[in-house]
Amino acid sequence: MQVHLINPSDSSFGIGVITPRWLYVLAAATPAKYGDPLITDETLEQFQPESVQPGDVVGIGIHTGNALRGMALGQMARERGAWVVYGGIHATLYPEEALELGGAHAIVKGDGDVVWGKVIADLVAGTAKTIYDGGRISGDQFVPARWDLAPRDRYMWASVQTVRGCPKHCSFCSVWRTDGQKPRPRTSDVVVREIVDLRRRGFRFIALADDNFYPVSLADLRLAKQQGNAARVSELEGIRSERFELMAKLAALPRDMVFFTQITMEAGEDMQFLDAMRKANIKGALVGVESATAEGLKAVFKDFNLSGDNLVKRLQTFKEHGVHVLGSFIFGLPTDRTDTFAATAELAKKAGITFAQFVMLTPFPGTIDFDRWEKGLGENVMQVAGVPITRHWLIPAAVRPKMFSPHSTMTTDEIRARTQGVWDSFYSMPAIWQRSKCVPTLRGRLAFLFISKLYRQMYANTGISTDSARRQKATRMARWLAIPCRKLFEAKPMPELKMPEMAGASAVLLPIL
Repeated sequence: MQVHLINPSDSSFGIGVITPRWLYVLAAATPAKYGDPLITDETLEQFQPESVQPGDVVGIGIHTGNALRGMALGQMARERGAWVVYGGIHATLYPEEALELGGAHAIVKGDGDVVWGKVIADLVAGTAKTIYDGGRISGDQFVPARWDLAPRDRYMWASVQTVRGCPKHCSFCSVWRTDGQKPRPRTSDVVVREIVDLRRRGFRFIALADDNFYPVSLADLRLAKQQGNAARVSELEGIRSERFELMAKLAALPRDMVFFTQITMEAGEDMQFLDAMRKANIKGALVGVESATAEGLKAVFKDFNLSGDNLVKRLQTFKEHGVHVLGSFIFGLPTDRTDTFAATAELAKKAGITFAQFVMLTPFPGTIDFDRWEKGLGENVMQVAGVPITRHWLIPAAVRPKMFSPHSTMTTDEIRARTQGVWDSFYSMPAIWQRSKCVPTLRGRLAFLFISKLYRQMYANTGISTDSARRQKATRMARWLAIPCRKLFEAKPMPELKMPEMAGASAVLLPIL
């Protein structure tokens, strides 16, 4: 019996930007008696069905964007006599889809780290349940990944998770519902041990793949103190202290290491935290800006963000403290107008953000936006290719609409074209070369140019293109760019690297308030 783990994708680029961490975590969670799993990441190459034999166990992780492809793979595997198991956010939200359409024998809801071994054992014994609830495990139960199974020459960045859960409640995001609003951090030693393992293997660029690396804001602490909630204050200060302890240990690692993470805009008012990030070589962060206007932020329940000139100053603060921003913006909000696109592009330029992504509003399952949208449609639901628009992820990609909610002042094609226009402007050669000044060497600036163009190909052209021919062309171009780009991230392995020795037990914090 062979265990297979598959990360589905409609597009294969040959080279991956970041390792899909869950594959290697479940590989580690697979009991040794079943042997090493066969791992397929379809962002690299497509799955080969003939590798599956009767009695094998096939685990498929799906989110909404790759659910249709994942269910097609499950059907293939079941037809070949394998046991098929689904997990991931989408399977957690819609287990019945994988059962009815994906050939599933079992579904794992929630975290799979602990329950995965039991699922395999039950399948082999013929006593499997249909639904397994992995729940929300504590940080000390998170399983370190099996990086010995990852192909070193196929990924630019490795990934390590330090915390699950996000205390915010953004209307377009499902993380706080699926992973919870209570942060569940791993201990710093466990995180650093995994990072050291990766550096020994030759990875020096590491994505800290967290829901929110900044789980406790200064505003959270102020509110708890104003409420006189001593227990809450103690809890928040404990989590905050653990963050600083982790960053102090990252700072003691080899200086050639580079980290990237995801945080909320609120971190921009926390100078002590930003300085600790800089010392820890956390050189970049994805920051969800979402909208340049106060009205747009209110529409997505993110009015804790700033707008206008205040937003520019906040984003500049990150850069002043050595943290480059990948700003994420949403177009198609009800408050957007035709001038929103140019205003957003100008704001991104004025704020000096290093990278940016511009996405069109999509109601994803598990979000408030989706609930509101689905309820608003009532029984008057349009169908595309025989599929209700409220299940848009089941519509074949070639005919799937790019937006699903009519806008009061713009057509879908106009929003798509204007969104593409902002991508084109931000990632034009002159604009990229101007931003590349943040890199001190000519070689570094050329690398910055290549990476910017690759990012645009992977995340803009393949996503906004309206037909399969254009998507295929964009994918081919991305495959071509990915080869030299990966070379820029190569590093000599450091098999002799040891865990950093810290002078003290934890970082010393300055007064917060």
